[in-house]
Amino acid sequence: MNDRAGRRRARRLAIGTAVVLALAGMNGPWLYRFGTEKYHQYKINKPEYKAANGRWQIVEFPQQYRQDTIHAALLRTGKVLMIAGSGNNQENFDAKKFDTRIWDPVKGTIKKVPTPADLFCTGHTQLADGNLLIAGGTKRYEKLKGDVTKAGGLMVVHNENPDKPITLPAGTKFTGKENGRTFVSKDPVLVPRAKKVFDPATGAFLRNDPGLGRIYVEAQKRGTKYETGTQDNYRVQGLSGAEARNTYGIAQKLALDKKDFQGIRDAYEFDPVAEKYIKVDPMNEARWYPTLTTLSDGKVLSVSGLDDIGQLVPGKNEVFDPKTKKWTYTDTVRQFPTYPALFLMENGKIFYSGSNAGYGPDNVGRDPGIWDVDSNKFEKLSGLSDADRLETSGTVLLPPAQNQTYMVIGGGGVGESALSSAKTRLIDMKDGDPTFVDGPTLEKGTRYPQSSVLPDDTVLVSGGSQDYRGRGDSNILQARLYHPDTNTFDRVADPLVGRNYHSGSILLPDGRVMFFGSDPLYADKANTKPGKFEQRIEIYTPPYLYRDARPTLSGGPRTIARGGSGTFSSPQASEVKKVRLIKPSASTHVTDVDQRSIALDFEVAGDKITVTVPKNKNLVQSGWYMLFVDDDRGTPSEAQWVRVP
Repeated sequence: MNDRAGRRRARRLAIGTAVVLALAGMNGPWLYRFGTEKYHQYKINKPEYKAANGRWQIVEFPQQYRQDTIHAALLRTGKVLMIAGSGNNQENFDAKKFDTRIWDPVKGTIKKVPTPADLFCTGHTQLADGNLLIAGGTKRYEKLKGDVTKAGGLMVVHNENPDKPITLPAGTKFTGKENGRTFVSKDPVLVPRAKKVFDPATGAFLRNDPGLGRIYVEAQKRGTKYETGTQDNYRVQGLSGAEARNTYGIAQKLALDKKDFQGIRDAYEFDPVAEKYIKVDPMNEARWYPTLTTLSDGKVLSVSGLDDIGQLVPGKNEVFDPKTKKWTYTDTVRQFPTYPALFLMENGKIFYSGSNAGYGPDNVGRDPGIWDVDSNKFEKLSGLSDADRLETSGTVLLPPAQNQTYMVIGGGGVGESALSSAKTRLIDMKDGDPTFVDGPTLEKGTRYPQSSVLPDDTVLVSGGSQDYRGRGDSNILQARLYHPDTNTFDRVADPLVGRNYHSGSILLPDGRVMFFGSDPLYADKANTKPGKFEQRIEIYTPPYLYRDARPTLSGGPRTIARGGSGTFSSPQASEVKKVRLIKPSASTHVTDVDQRSIALDFEVAGDKITVTVPKNKNLVQSGWYMLFVDDDRGTPSEAQWVRVP
């Protein structure tokens, strides 16, 4: 370079520096943010950072495939079923626009699937044959006070005839004996016959206990003058003689108050091979926000939910038999808030952590405990900290499942409370006197925390918000790996997308974790702009996938019976230290009772690994599983799909 060219270059640099300094004086914060963001991107993409903290990546579907995903389940094909239904969108509901997508996270393909009903806020669980059972959904959206134009509410219809039930059609009119106001039913109702009660000592007849039916009614005309303020008995129009004497309604206040969502009875199986919904017999009760949990005999228990009149189902629980495709009531009654976290334990009983998604009285069914479904015996559990902040908390069965230790994460106060908990609580159900103890705390009180069990026995805990539905811009962009062996959290890379209400996470067969959904009330800190549903998918790649290599697994049987063994091939067989059988997730509303990771005994001979499945049917429920092997650094293989019959 000659001297003249060097002077020109120096002058340009000087001028450029002066301009930058001048801009810095005017726009210092902007330049700082720009520089900080560039450095942040540089830092999080360094190989050593990803190897220690993992990495987050956003997946945006093409516009025509986007939807408000409320539910997601991993299918045995390795694809993800993503259900929106009406997606918490009244316009979609009114237009009967119900959406489902199937996404292949390996190929990146997306497929629209015809959706037969509004499966928004349904319940779901994995069945033994690999189908997904889906039950419940939305019959009517809530109406807020001010939007309700006709007084209405619950009418309890009584039938005092012990000889036969009575069916009242939709449009039946009920007229109050005292208030004289007339209300009309919106649906038909079957009222069972009265039950004869006898003296157990003498056998003498004592009385008839009337059969009861519940129905939603509303006034014939609009306006406040048709409201009622107190309980009244109601005459059923159109009946005469004995039917008129035996059949009547009783209602409390019928008013213009807020009306909650109403559920449906519809039930379906989703076939992952045909990729379509198959209708099965409907439930006996309509349910919106129910939990489905597989029992010891392989039948599926359906619990809680709002019914077809917007009332919490009054403790009527029922089971689905996958063989007959029929639903039957259980002999026992127990009431829970909606989406209760109910897990099948190794002893065949049900563990209720107290976690739930909201609807229901604040003093009914909220205590954690051990439930014997057959006898209805419920043993309350003690020691739970922040016991008044269990709504929107998460519960996970820690790996391996044989340890029978559960973690309850975060949570908030009942309803739209601003209270939230930073606690984690642990309970060892193998202890002779199981009691909750506190685990490591989170940095902030956290509603809606997502938790996914990973094949290296850690648990990814991510997201949530400090306030109800992210109010006050309170989304928590943090993630941690929990280590059950040391009872500690390690902070890892921060997610890029906030996740609160209507969000969830799914472990994928390649060891990554998919996050979906989020439905904030507001879009700003001042709570003045309406929120927008989060349609982007985010994938977390854990640190173990940024190591030099991972073990491979091939061959082996597709089916292994409980107590049976199967042999697989792996060039890294001598390095394998763990084998895990992980049940695929079915996640919604921070509720995933399917998720569990089971340790398998194994033997190594050359490049062969022979694994043995435990015998306990409550620990290893029938169904399809992902089989992972971990090497001596904790790096997992990609999963092989295995069925336990």
